Amino acid sequence: MPLQKHEYLSSVWRDGIFTDKVVFCTGGNGSICSAQVRALVHLGANACIVGRNVEKTERMAKDIATARPGSRVLGIGAVDVRNVDSLQKSIDTCVKELGGIDFLIAGAAGNFLAPLAQLSPNAFKSVMDIDILGSYNVTKLALPHLVASAKRHNSSSSLPHSSSGTPGGRIIYVSATIHYTGLPMQTHVAVAKAGIDALSANVAIEYGPLGVTSNIIAPGPIAGTEGMDRLSKEHKSGGSKTSKRIPLGRWGLIKEIADATVFLFSDTGNYITGDNLVVDGGAWRTSGGTPGGDFVYPDFILSGAEVTGVAGSKKKKATPASKL
Repeated sequence: MPLQKHEYLSSVWRDGIFTDKVVFCTGGNGSICSAQVRALVHLGANACIVGRNVEKTERMAKDIATARPGSRVLGIGAVDVRNVDSLQKSIDTCVKELGGIDFLIAGAAGNFLAPLAQLSPNAFKSVMDIDILGSYNVTKLALPHLVASAKRHNSSSSLPHSSSGTPGGRIIYVSATIHYTGLPMQTHVAVAKAGIDALSANVAIEYGPLGVTSNIIAPGPIAGTEGMDRLSKEHKSGGSKTSKRIPLGRWGLIKEIADATVFLFSDTGNYITGDNLVVDGGAWRTSGGTPGGDFVYPDFILSGAEVTGVAGSKKKKATPASKL
């Protein structure tokens, strides 16, 4: 169902600031990435979102298009970011039908709860491949178009504004904060997100001279998202135990991630690259424990119990860490 503007965008942004710009987004049918794209479309952009699920991706594209009359939003399913050929075809379609790529959001990711004792090599590799290899693949394929956009739209380095209203050639990777401190049952994700942060930093260094910026947005616990459904039983029941540990005292909103996206892609982000923008209400500063606060540390790890009650849980024989 289409969202109301106040659910995905603050009122401070001027309509039309992204007119004729094109955003390409992996993971665009997800809760957070769809809100990011929806905000850009509302402000004038056209978009192409890709995902593995055909029906879900096409349905979300139609939903996002309601953000602005006359917008063009492509939804391309059956795209696996681990597969270069499927990604290349979707990029080619985006460029052919929408005219180029000015902004890239790399948001495809895998996540589930699993203690190291219950984390198989295949499960670990799957998250590495989706997060790190997938982000690398889409970056590699989109960069020629992003460089062309930066050359076309950005001003000379002596001016603090773009030459055509808003800049081009910008990348946002959707990361996390858990690798800043480490987090039980999230070893696979922590390693993957650390790799994405490193990728973003190196893209910023190598492509900054060509006018391309590369930044991280690291969401904290965001309410109403598929990601938190996989991490927290309390989140699904509307509990407040976790929110009390967040310095700002509440769960985040998808609108707050979308606003951060607009900030980095608009003129306000002209001199920001190689940075990590954490949008988490200060949660990572006090996040010792477990994702969502449902599984008490270290009791749950030592028990060898199965993760249950959250999306993506799989039944398997438990092995207590004390017996490894």
